[in-house]
Amino acid sequence: MIDVGIVGGSGYTGGELLRLLANHPQANVVVVTSRKLAGKPVTAVHSHLKNIYSLNFEALGAKEAAERCDIVFTAVPHGTAMDWVPELLDAGTRVIDLSSDYRLPVDVFEKTYATKHRAPREAVFGLPELHPEVAKAMLVGNPGCYPTGAILALAPLANAGLVERVIYDSKSGISGAGVEPTETSHYPNMSQNVIPYKLTAHRHVPEIKQELSRLSPEIKVNFTPHVVPSVRGILTTAHVLARPGAEEALQDKSRVASIYQEFYRNAPFVRMADGVPKLSSVRGSNFCDISFEPEKESDRLVVVSAIDNLVKGASGQAIQNMNLMAGLDQKTGLWFPGLAP
Repeated sequence: MIDVGIVGGSGYTGGELLRLLANHPQANVVVVTSRKLAGKPVTAVHSHLKNIYSLNFEALGAKEAAERCDIVFTAVPHGTAMDWVPELLDAGTRVIDLSSDYRLPVDVFEKTYATKHRAPREAVFGLPELHPEVAKAMLVGNPGCYPTGAILALAPLANAGLVERVIYDSKSGISGAGVEPTETSHYPNMSQNVIPYKLTAHRHVPEIKQELSRLSPEIKVNFTPHVVPSVRGILTTAHVLARPGAEEALQDKSRVASIYQEFYRNAPFVRMADGVPKLSSVRGSNFCDISFEPEKESDRLVVVSAIDNLVKGASGQAIQNMNLMAGLDQKTGLWFPGLAP
């Protein structure tokens, strides 16, 4: 069994880790931390876990958590994980960080988040479909939710060298904003509305550029997110513009399908959808559904991906990484369908 700790267990990602790990056959959650809620039952916050867990929140330091855990998930606000990670690693505990602290090179992180990185460490970007080296990592930087759907939508085409530019339009449920209410998650503002925000400078763009440029160095990336009145899910529409000379290739549906099938042949959580992907097909699951359609007599291919932002976009993907790090089948504890309808 893997003894698991969750640092920062009171938010949505902490609660989702607990939900998913409850039926994991090889994981045993032994520590859930929250300084503010120390001593209170985990179920006082996560009432859906009543009779599933009898744990209380604890106010532990990194050293004590490391002594009790084989793997620790840090589900804390950006800029906070770096206060935990070095001590956990130095104690020999492997770490999966769900914040932004270890997803990017230090210089890119500091520019993106306008924050000095106090504890740089070498980490693997935790998108298993692109980084099998996750299996041997001591520290994994779990990707952001938007980048997960965006990168998976485009990686095969970028790898094939067919893309000049991709323009992303992503729409997310309000849980992506976190458990604390905000102006965009306030019901009267959100109901019957679609709210675009950070139109040209979202902090997740560097992650998308980082991963796609590994596959295609000259690719150009544009991204605009929106919040929609849904609790879960991210639907990403990628407008893919062909590189000069690749227009015909992007018009060939069978060739494009073969590119995706080959690239994701060992990726059980990526599914090619029949028709436009539905959020209801992936909600509550670790799947990413993808489809595409060429625009006739054009250099544009439209690719659509759908994920649950709290599962494949956060906690489910973190557990997928944990499975690989522990030498388990990556599907362990995660092989179940979405909540349709």
